[in-house]
Amino acid sequence: MTATQTQRTSTSLQSLAERLAEARQNTDALLGIVKTENLYDRPISERHRIVFYLGHLEAFEWNLFRQGNPAIKSFSPEYDKLFAFGIDPVDGGLPSDEPKDWPTLEQIAAYNTRVRRTLDDAIDSGNLVAPGSAPDVTPETLLNVAIEHRLMHSETLAYMLHRLPFEKKNLQRQEFQDGPAVANESVNIPAGSVTLGLQRSDVSRFGWDNEYEQFTQDIPAFQIDKFMVTNADFLEFLLEGGYENRSLWTPEDWKWKTENNISHPAFWENVDGRWFYRGMFESRPLPVAGPAYVSHAEATAYANWKGKALPSEAQWQRAASGSPENHQREFPWGNEFSAQEGNFDFRHWDSVDVNAFPQNQSAFGVVGQLGNGWEWTSSPFAPYKGFRQFSFYPGYSANFFDGKHYVIKGGSARTAACMLRSSFRNWFQPHYQYVYAGFRCITI
Repeated sequence: MTATQTQRTSTSLQSLAERLAEARQNTDALLGIVKTENLYDRPISERHRIVFYLGHLEAFEWNLFRQGNPAIKSFSPEYDKLFAFGIDPVDGGLPSDEPKDWPTLEQIAAYNTRVRRTLDDAIDSGNLVAPGSAPDVTPETLLNVAIEHRLMHSETLAYMLHRLPFEKKNLQRQEFQDGPAVANESVNIPAGSVTLGLQRSDVSRFGWDNEYEQFTQDIPAFQIDKFMVTNADFLEFLLEGGYENRSLWTPEDWKWKTENNISHPAFWENVDGRWFYRGMFESRPLPVAGPAYVSHAEATAYANWKGKALPSEAQWQRAASGSPENHQREFPWGNEFSAQEGNFDFRHWDSVDVNAFPQNQSAFGVVGQLGNGWEWTSSPFAPYKGFRQFSFYPGYSANFFDGKHYVIKGGSARTAACMLRSSFRNWFQPHYQYVYAGFRCITI
């Protein structure tokens, strides 16, 4: 390696180290919203107690960087294992579901402090990856994984804390600008091609394993909603008996809905016959122009009610990134990122009106596909042709190629800027109501 290349590598690692420090500040501040006495609460049954995430973020980074690196030695194997499990509870691997069985906050803080200090020293010294590591295990890749993993959990924590009672949080001031109902319309998307994913040969860009290998697909003409389906739109579906009409639901979705008494979106509350939106820090009258955050099952039932469908991943991307000339953009509005174009990158705690950012518009005139709420697609989460799992994180994507998860695209108010790239893919189970996800419909 030449002196110039060494300098570039050093500069790149320093930039990534600074981004990791910023991501830590983000999650530290987010966890600070919870009152100390409530850190052992479990606001969503499908997720761990909040205390787990206090240690998980550091344990993940610790376990990630010490793979094949003899210079980084474990000082607390029990915590390395305890906090290593993923977002779903693992039978037999965690303490019993009692707060007293978890480590104390002081013990977790001491573990986190030592992990950060040791990893920061390794980054500063350039001692992150031992010689002979797999080709995909570069310091840059590992740092990008650590950064984006932490920022993904920042969003996970946000919607978890959304479910926590207001009195258990240190409340923050919010401003709302709820406008009148928005009339939706269909936008014509002509037949053309769309390119999905990243090229593995392009080492200048980071992507998760499921973003490779890039391919181009021809898409027949279709029509798509100009705006996301709003709360007002979805309220009409509810009031007209959508939740009671079995013909609109798949057998599996109907079973889930009835067994769990699902009768409205999880973000809605009915108080004396009046609907409210449950925000992060307060409830307010249902914002009629805000996007309806619902599960895939609820979105599909609504689409069936309208005689429409959810877009596939490729159709959604064609509407967001394509153009009549068959040129493709990185972002709906162009190829340069702008933090002012939409409700993303931690700009707000909650959604805004679907027409709040008219400049967040694709070449076809579709509005708001980036930010303000992920958007469900009809595509099961599956590998692209040529997929290769990360050698250092083999289960990140592959564990979810089970036909039971669906791709969501776009991003929410709590999605970091680095994950707004057009190739990024997110996914959830169809009955999960808590993520900041809405949808729009298509007709063929």
